[in-house]
Amino acid sequence: MDEVEVPPFFLCPISLDIMKDPVTVSTGITYDRESIEKWIFSEKNSECPVTKQVISDSDLTPNITLRRLIQSWCALNASYGIERFPTPKPPINKAQMAKLLRDAKSPQLQMKCLEKLKSLASESEANKRCMEATGAVQFLASTINNTIESSASEESEDGFDLKKASDEALIILYYLELSEAGLKSLSGQNGEFIDSLTQIMQRGNFESRTYSVLLLKSVFEVANPMQLMSLKPELFVQLVQVLKDQISHKATKNTLKLLINVCPWGRNRVKTVQAGAVPELIDLLLEAHEKRDCEMILVVLDHLCQCAEGRAELLNHGAGLAIVSKKILRVSKMATERAVRILVFVSKFSATPSVLQEMLSSGCGGKALPGASRGLW
Repeated sequence: MDEVEVPPFFLCPISLDIMKDPVTVSTGITYDRESIEKWIFSEKNSECPVTKQVISDSDLTPNITLRRLIQSWCALNASYGIERFPTPKPPINKAQMAKLLRDAKSPQLQMKCLEKLKSLASESEANKRCMEATGAVQFLASTINNTIESSASEESEDGFDLKKASDEALIILYYLELSEAGLKSLSGQNGEFIDSLTQIMQRGNFESRTYSVLLLKSVFEVANPMQLMSLKPELFVQLVQVLKDQISHKATKNTLKLLINVCPWGRNRVKTVQAGAVPELIDLLLEAHEKRDCEMILVVLDHLCQCAEGRAELLNHGAGLAIVSKKILRVSKMATERAVRILVFVSKFSATPSVLQEMLSSGCGGKALPGASRGLW
């Protein structure tokens, strides 16, 4: 590679590597497909990196002439260690995707089609966007919903395993990295899809429960306030169970993020407390070693201690006040501020002689005062 000069127009302006699959955007600039798809779809950029003009159309046009030229050049310079790359597989088009989704409605073909959808979603961003544009999201969601409705029996009459199809559909939905519109379509099904994911968290295996949490977190990030305020208590019961079971660090972390997002709305604080969250959060805090984990747990506890039920649960836990106090000045500025807020809420709204005595004996009193003086509550 050091002995041959690569023509500059063979290089992707983003990665600066030789383009394997050159495609041209609406501004007329050519990029390697993988780099520009990541730029547009994963990183949510709308401007052309070179011209800074708005990319008006997300469709990418293959630059076949340039690709063949690059392949020929690579073959000619093989003696310098340059490898000729194979012709890239073209993205699926809407007609092909529509046929695949039609075939997937047949019980006999559904698992095979779901496996194909999963493979396509892992190949390129273009495939993901094509799947979303042709109704794959609605099909996958209905597959999950139908499985929940038919959950009385493990298999249908023709021997098709419904649960396996549901698990596969769940994974594909996560792989798709849905747009805001796609996520809103899931949250707008009169709560049916959220109910289905709640059921999966209750009955599913560790993997499907984790994917359910990840999808719910994404859906709730774009849901409207009315949807967030109308979440059912059973959802919070299952979220707390995920925390209790500690099925994976990824599931725990995303459950905490989800609770941080939904707790401020309506009576979600009370629903979370009634689901048993406070003692589980305290137990997690006792075991937490990573800074970010401590911060997220304290943020959730801060939300919950803004209601009387949450403060009561904190005080009922033998280590509640002590572990919150211990995190002050030992983790981060954010953790300190949240811990101080919790202690201020307790001392201001739930103080009794015994509570104040416990706070003093555990060193809480002196630590809470600086936070109170800064108006943290």
